[in-house]
Amino acid sequence: MLSHSCTSFSVPPFGFHSRRSPVFAEHGMVAASQPLAVAAGLDMLRAGGTAADAAVAVAAVLAVVEPCSTGIGGDAFALCYVAATSTVHALNGSGKSGAGLTPEAVAALGVEDMPKFHGISVTVPGACAAWCALHERFGSLELEQVLAPAIRLAQNGFCIGPVTSELWSHAEALRKHTISSPLLPHGRAPLPGERITNPQLAEVLSAVASHGKSAFYEGAMAQRMATAVQAAGGVLTVKDFAACSADWVTPLSTKYRGIRVHECPPNGQGIVALGALGILSHTDHADHAPLSPERLHRQIEALRLSFADARRYVCDPAHAELDYSELLSADYTALRAKRIQPDRRNAAMMHGTPESCSDTVQFCVADRNGNAISMVNSVYMNFGSGIVPEGLGFVLQNRGCNFTLVEGHPNCIGPSKRPYHTIIPCMTTMPDGTLHSAMGVMGGFMQPQGHVQVISAMLDDGCDPQSALDRLRFCINPDGSVALEEGMPEETIEALTALRHPVSVCSGHDRKLFGRGQIILRMEEGFYAAGSDARADGCAFGI
Repeated sequence: MLSHSCTSFSVPPFGFHSRRSPVFAEHGMVAASQPLAVAAGLDMLRAGGTAADAAVAVAAVLAVVEPCSTGIGGDAFALCYVAATSTVHALNGSGKSGAGLTPEAVAALGVEDMPKFHGISVTVPGACAAWCALHERFGSLELEQVLAPAIRLAQNGFCIGPVTSELWSHAEALRKHTISSPLLPHGRAPLPGERITNPQLAEVLSAVASHGKSAFYEGAMAQRMATAVQAAGGVLTVKDFAACSADWVTPLSTKYRGIRVHECPPNGQGIVALGALGILSHTDHADHAPLSPERLHRQIEALRLSFADARRYVCDPAHAELDYSELLSADYTALRAKRIQPDRRNAAMMHGTPESCSDTVQFCVADRNGNAISMVNSVYMNFGSGIVPEGLGFVLQNRGCNFTLVEGHPNCIGPSKRPYHTIIPCMTTMPDGTLHSAMGVMGGFMQPQGHVQVISAMLDDGCDPQSALDRLRFCINPDGSVALEEGMPEETIEALTALRHPVSVCSGHDRKLFGRGQIILRMEEGFYAAGSDARADGCAFGI
């Protein structure tokens, strides 16, 4: 088990063989899915900026270089650790549905579920509001300086990495609406190593750099976004954009192995990870070997139980039916743990089984003063709704797809409402409140599953950040089956099948199903240790 002092690591011979070592640095660290984004964050830290300055710079660069997964047209959540007060703050940068969105408006479309690439599924993008709120509260550099790397890359160009190129190639959403977008140069996805520019997005970011949040949510830019959504059948108006705000909220947390794990509260799904960790605390899963069928079975069942609760209760907090802390109490998680049958899969938990989607970015930043940020930014599905407002160079998200059409459900579609949200940053702290780690695993409904597996690797087995990320993963599929990453022990696959888990094995580019994570761990000696998921194009680097 990992010592709370974090002075040494145990590296079991399990996991994806990336040949990467953890990165160590004393004065700051950035971990992200794109090297250019890491470089931008480090530039801010070298200039004397805070973790917040670096995080916004990283988010903006990722919006430029990985637009299939993220962008200013999406949403963002963040957890911020403030070293001076040993406190964790949560930022909800998820936008709301339009004031005119009603069940009747959706019913008129004659659909049984929210359509994926339709204007009706577009919610107001909250990312820009989140960037500005984060910078205003915790930043020290000028916004123009923070956004300069992203503006420069959008204007002058950048080269596409191989994983990003593969994700970009799945551009069905874009092709549904247009093939003349700057996001599809030459009418196709860019190839690995190809140079791409996006001067339209450069202008958008320049306007935000000069005028802040109002440049995005008011005036001509808001009008262009509203016009594009309405032309695609949606109901967003300029008033909906003007009403957008990012909210500072109180994180939810639970203890696991003596470490406090923090997540953003609903409407995000971080409570799934917390609930599953609480359930696992009442089991013997850690007594079994990593990647053993006994451990994976218990983790899978704990997550299925927690997802079932989330599907029933997670919604816009203004419409919540209970105090979410009730789902994390020791008494409740102990009761849920009793539902796990060690000799077979519990078929009764089918209701609430999550869907799978992996088009998101997650990144972490820590500065020389011990402050840290874990942040997730996403347009939801690959290229979101596929709707690109005229002349703006970015896609609008389709987060409304996560509303339910079940009348009376707290997450039922409605006006000016935040939907169930998948993106969840994570932060962990020591028993004395000092920073343990900033971390996360991106990828739709994979995210809480990734959090549980990575946290278990670090806290149950003593893995360093890179080894924890390298470890092979499972993912619960929409139909309740379990996808296993190529390389899982054959005896584990056979045993899980015998336990009545429908199992499939994913390899190659299909491994994107298992998400892409980043971890920055604070060590007792004052150093940071970091890892970056080898399933992406990124890296971790420090100063």
